[in-house]
Amino acid sequence: MSIFTRLNELLQMLAARGRSTIDAIIDAVRTAWSGDPETRRRVAFSVAIIALSAKMAKADGVVTMDEVDAFRDILDIPAEETRNVFRLYDIAKQDTAGYEIYAQRLKDFCSNGDGDCPLLTDVLDALFHIAKADGLIHERELVFLQDIATIFGLSEQAFARMQHRHLEGPNDPYAVLGINPDSTPREARRRYLTLVRENHPDQLQARGVPEEFLFIATERMKAINTAYEQIAGKTAA
Repeated sequence: MSIFTRLNELLQMLAARGRSTIDAIIDAVRTAWSGDPETRRRVAFSVAIIALSAKMAKADGVVTMDEVDAFRDILDIPAEETRNVFRLYDIAKQDTAGYEIYAQRLKDFCSNGDGDCPLLTDVLDALFHIAKADGLIHERELVFLQDIATIFGLSEQAFARMQHRHLEGPNDPYAVLGINPDSTPREARRRYLTLVRENHPDQLQARGVPEEFLFIATERMKAINTAYEQIAGKTAA
């Protein structure tokens, strides 16, 4: 079933309960699909992208058309669903709760106490894509992203690798793969294959990324493939 159908169901639940806050959203997702963890992960991921995108726009102070277009890159929204998606966006933007509170509750909800939730990395990856949409990541956006990464439990090395991939790209292929420039061709190949397995679209879907959001996986794989091709080209020269 389409993620948009689920988001519409979520909005109906919020209306029936007469509450439209981040707390209400998290509670609704937790209880409505308590017996269906796969759907619950898909809805939680979708809400996280929408809500934290809204919080990031509020932190930056300005919502540009480039950011809106980047948001639409990540989620290809049918015209008839635009209103409902942006209703959730506005709920999060207008809620007085800070993004730190929401990020922490999302982490607690996602990890179920085991401290490991790869889905959170996918959320942060999408936020990076939106933040860089106007050609650079502003200081307040970078602080926002760093705070989210810390709350999610992402290591400094992993955050730096993601930042390099989004900002430096082909200029630093070793950083994209997370290896040292003096790594051997065999080490580079091994790391590349690991990243391919971890970031294949099928793997993302298995951990709860809805198919409507697979733009994230496609862009990530492009960066990984480009980085490895550059490194392999250097060693072959």
